[in-house]
Amino acid sequence: MLPTEKLDVILRRYQEIGARLAEGATGSEFVALSRERADLDELVQAIDVYRTQVTEREGVEALLAEPALDAEMRRFAEEELADAKLRESELAQKIRLALLPKDAADAHGVILEVRAGTGGDEAALFAGDLFRMYQRYADLKGWKVDVLSASEGTAGGFKEIIAEIMGRGVFAKLKFESGAHRVQRVPSTETQGRIHTSAATVAVLPEAQDVDVDINEGDLKIDTMRSQGAGGQHVNKTESAIRITHLPTGIVVVVQEERSQHKNRAKAMAVLRSRMYDQQRQKLDAERAADRRAKVGSGDRSERIRTYNFPQARVTDHRINLTLYKLDKVMTGEALDEIIDALITEHQASELAASEGA
Repeated sequence: MLPTEKLDVILRRYQEIGARLAEGATGSEFVALSRERADLDELVQAIDVYRTQVTEREGVEALLAEPALDAEMRRFAEEELADAKLRESELAQKIRLALLPKDAADAHGVILEVRAGTGGDEAALFAGDLFRMYQRYADLKGWKVDVLSASEGTAGGFKEIIAEIMGRGVFAKLKFESGAHRVQRVPSTETQGRIHTSAATVAVLPEAQDVDVDINEGDLKIDTMRSQGAGGQHVNKTESAIRITHLPTGIVVVVQEERSQHKNRAKAMAVLRSRMYDQQRQKLDAERAADRRAKVGSGDRSERIRTYNFPQARVTDHRINLTLYKLDKVMTGEALDEIIDALITEHQASELAASEGA
């Protein structure tokens, strides 16, 4: 059974928001209320449909309780009752999922960090492939990608690349991508056709807002330096690169993508804020989730989560034992949703089981 009182509270809140907006809420209040109402729209619609379905099911049950009902009508009503119960069950499940506690960071953008792991040049090339996969996926979603820092590999790809992905609900989609990604393929430099295994690590950090993390300027050590890499003569003349060290935590961020020291500092602060926010979230998760490993991944950056096998055109996500034979479409971002949606569904199922068992 669904919690009737909780559904009533949601419907009342939805009506209150509508009334306040009709009264003429303005400014930040209008934005906040409009967003809250948009978040509730689908749930409220589902509750209305569910309650209509309950009424219909009860009507059919009342009809079947009639002693004078003829055999043909009874058979028809029994079939209708079975269909009504199925629709009601599906709607109830949809509402239960919508009632699960929301991750406050789900609506945020993210800081995406991809680093080459074991495997030398091939690992750097794979890190580049992974970054482009997320970049293409972001393009398909209409999100904006802004590279904050990049260190290129000697044979291409990246030793490390950090980017900001901006859009609504980015973290909700990408948060299960953190971990170790492994590739199995024949490198272009391999003359005997042997398959090599290499790896890259991915970290997806929710982008922190100013209110999420309080940073004391006195805790920062800020250094300027000349940018390294591409950029022509400019990199030899201007100390535009920024390195920020947060002394209490030891977190170090280096950004050198912009020619403006001011812009690099702003980007470095955004990365620092997100790393500190992620650190806080990880600590809280560890404290309140002793059964964390029973859920979709532990969040451990070293955990091997997925293997990309190029000879077999196969992608396997080890956390949910999902295998797709469409590697090319995964790497272009087209089929990545199939993996991401399966991970979200599995996570929701485990959360639902935990809430019902509590």
